[in-house]
Amino acid sequence: MKEKTFYIKTFGCQMNIRDSEIMAQTLCEHGYHPTSVMTRASLIVINTCSVRAKAEQKVFSLLGSLRKQKADNPSMQICVAGCVAQQEGQMIIERMPHVDLVVGTQHIYELPGLLVRARHQRTAVNLSDSYEIPRYIPRLPTASEQSQRNGDTAVLSRFVTIMQGCNNFCTYCVVPYTRGREVSRKAVDIIDEVTALVNTGVVEITLLGQNVNSYGTTNPVSEEDTPYPFARLLHEVAKIPGLRRLRFTTSNPKDLPDELIRCFAEINKLCPQLHLPVQSGSDIVLRRMNRKYRIDDYLNMVDRLRTARPDLALTTDIIVGFPGETDSDFQATMDLLERVRFHGSFSFKYSGRPGTAAASFDGKCEESVKSERLQLFQKRQDEISLERNREYIGTLQDVLLERADGELASGRLPTNHIVHLESWPSTAQSGDVLRVMITGAGQHSLKGRAVS
Repeated sequence: MKEKTFYIKTFGCQMNIRDSEIMAQTLCEHGYHPTSVMTRASLIVINTCSVRAKAEQKVFSLLGSLRKQKADNPSMQICVAGCVAQQEGQMIIERMPHVDLVVGTQHIYELPGLLVRARHQRTAVNLSDSYEIPRYIPRLPTASEQSQRNGDTAVLSRFVTIMQGCNNFCTYCVVPYTRGREVSRKAVDIIDEVTALVNTGVVEITLLGQNVNSYGTTNPVSEEDTPYPFARLLHEVAKIPGLRRLRFTTSNPKDLPDELIRCFAEINKLCPQLHLPVQSGSDIVLRRMNRKYRIDDYLNMVDRLRTARPDLALTTDIIVGFPGETDSDFQATMDLLERVRFHGSFSFKYSGRPGTAAASFDGKCEESVKSERLQLFQKRQDEISLERNREYIGTLQDVLLERADGELASGRLPTNHIVHLESWPSTAQSGDVLRVMITGAGQHSLKGRAVS
């Protein structure tokens, strides 16, 4: 019998990365084996993102390029998963008839059975009405199995989904339509999954959700059905023996209570790093985006966060050229950048997405205007990022070593900065925490040498 092999191509956010990990695990449990070469796969899974038009265009371009591979190997299966699959459904099969299976965001746990069904009939399975997250704690690979699967490189960091969906309905965003309403996992299931991961050698966990701050507010997540705020979950996860570092993403500024901010001061394992998307520096634009906070609110949060954890590295998301954005609105975004001095940011030109309120807004910005504004913002952000990174030169930092082979060694600070090592102990290996003197800085990484 021919070996069943799979290749997964992932587009989009950390949630998609985690979904790909779940699909990979379920496939392995059903006799499939991963391959790093797409042309050798008997199954190709394209895990998609529809947050921006460019990402969706890349998906359809890749699907088009697979048409010949499917013709040459008709028994190969092609599956489209993720947000584009959720949004477009059956239309993908009609547009790309060589696709065998389209799987919505809440059906990835059923992938092996759906693949069997798709052998007989091309299938599109979209969002269910239940908005439930299955308990699903898979049999996780042992440390030796992980090493074999990852080329003898230990897996030190993993994502754990704690909730999915969103109730905010920002006017530019498709997530409520592709991921459904907010639903949180049971706290005991999250703790069990993190414990299982730590037992395989994982030392760093990132808790994931479209809006992790609202965890536990929309459905019972404790055995007693009592309130279970996100801050309490952080404290409980941090107690797990063997866990060294804890992170979370993504946060909506409208849900950042004092008890959550205090976690950065109270929980030693919680890394001094936060991604807090602001999207715009203009109150007028934020109101049109339906973001439910003002810039003064955001700045107050930043002050409180930096009081709780002075070494906090803060990053953000920015959309330029939102419908109706004027020169003065954009200047307000540049002013915010100067005031907060983010360590880094993800910035994009606005692209209208089908089904969102903003797609029908008037006042669309010219493409040339959006491009010019984006270039101005990114240029200044790069300068600030370099200035921020140079602040680490001459300091001693703890680096979690992720790679140490031959002439290369690198790891991460608790702030998530990548550090390339110029010298390190010959006995050092992945998973070690080294005391490192930072000797240089670039826009996106640091240099350092291990000290005694």
